[in-house]
Amino acid sequence: MPDVRIASAQGKWILITTVLGSSMALLDSTVVNVALPRIGQDLDASLSALQWTINAYMLTLAGLILLGGSLGDQYGRRKIFVIGVVWFAAASLMCGLAPTDAILIAARALQGIGGALLTPGSLALIQASFHPDDRARAVGLWSGFGGIGAAVGPFLGGWLVDGPGWRWVFLLNVPLALLCVPIALRHVPESADGRAHGRFDVLGAVLGALALGLVTFALIEAGTTSLLAVAGVAAGVAFVYVEKRRRDPMLPLDIFASRQFTALNIVTLCVYGAFGGYFFLTALQLQVVAGYSALAAGTALLPTTALMLLFSARSGALADRIGPRIPLTVGPLLCATAMLLMLRVGEHANYLTDVLPAVLVQGVGMVTLVAPLTASVLASVDTARAGIASGINNAAARAASLIAVAALPLIAGMGPEAYRSPSAFDAAFDRAMPVCAGVLVVGAALAFALVRRPAPGCVRPECRTHGNVTSPPIEAEGRP
Repeated sequence: MPDVRIASAQGKWILITTVLGSSMALLDSTVVNVALPRIGQDLDASLSALQWTINAYMLTLAGLILLGGSLGDQYGRRKIFVIGVVWFAAASLMCGLAPTDAILIAARALQGIGGALLTPGSLALIQASFHPDDRARAVGLWSGFGGIGAAVGPFLGGWLVDGPGWRWVFLLNVPLALLCVPIALRHVPESADGRAHGRFDVLGAVLGALALGLVTFALIEAGTTSLLAVAGVAAGVAFVYVEKRRRDPMLPLDIFASRQFTALNIVTLCVYGAFGGYFFLTALQLQVVAGYSALAAGTALLPTTALMLLFSARSGALADRIGPRIPLTVGPLLCATAMLLMLRVGEHANYLTDVLPAVLVQGVGMVTLVAPLTASVLASVDTARAGIASGINNAAARAASLIAVAALPLIAGMGPEAYRSPSAFDAAFDRAMPVCAGVLVVGAALAFALVRRPAPGCVRPECRTHGNVTSPPIEAEGRP
């Protein structure tokens, strides 16, 4: 049984290590949007290249995050976590030095692989190291500090873009890794799952990533890649076939026998798909059309994260009392309202009267729905499957964001140079926000129709404090 106490020196070092590691991946998922206009200018990149700058990272992360957790269980959680941190830092260095948009996109894909190794490993190290009496508090501190990192990220990213330059958004990960790795090797005990058997669903991971990649490519490069779209769908069918026949699949399809779990993941696809498109386009709208600096654009969205940090735990407690159906219906409707309010943000938009109302409503909506959604996902399966359920939900959220970033500019009629023209981008943005709002309304309707109160005594999330606006928190493996 793990026996490290949180008050001990070793306990503090373990927390520092896991927060540093997870913050690297979390920061890159929140700050890169702010840097996109400057990246496009410096590298003479098209809008599709900017889409790939986001999606190359999301593609490998979403496709491999379940496999990353399994590797840690088999070969040692600390070992895989350290490999992930080093890999992520090396890819970040490559991003920071990239001379062309093609090299930047390739480096972002490599970053996603590192993120898939370190993201599940950071929480697994806490679960495997701390005494059971201290574990909940340790997870709370980890998620709280991670939320603070998410809040600081856009502000820090904007300051770096306006100051030293966008390359430092990536280069900053290198000193973080140089600090994280020695602490992990010296102070974090190694752990593994004795039940692990060494069989990995590599084929499933490859087919899943290939399906997402081909569909994403077809959407971003629309008009010339219809065969790739068909190939992507075929890869998806092959993925389902392989997962159904494997003894130890990466995605156990029988978990979807729970109607509640299936419904909640469909709601997740709607919610995080809308969020992915919203945050991608809003960071550009504030800079390209409203004329904000990168720092001002990053700071503009800070109230959303602050509200999530302050009230997500209370929202989860409220949903425990009244059930998840109402929060998961009201929350998406509030977020849809916020996205329609964003239509007020145009040229020379005033922050207090045009931007802040939408940002505050968005924050209230996300507070209302994010924590109850995570809790409901875990409550919809057996306790022993809480870890895989959380991983599937997290991967679904990232995949939805990936598809949204690829599809929304196409749906809104954005040309390859749209972000260079304020008037053209503003017109496309005005077409995109109602689409995002409509997807959220669909999610709210599905939640109202399909989500029910979980059975008493079901598993509850340990990540109660939440500030990540791009994906739900990952939970560790199921607890007895």
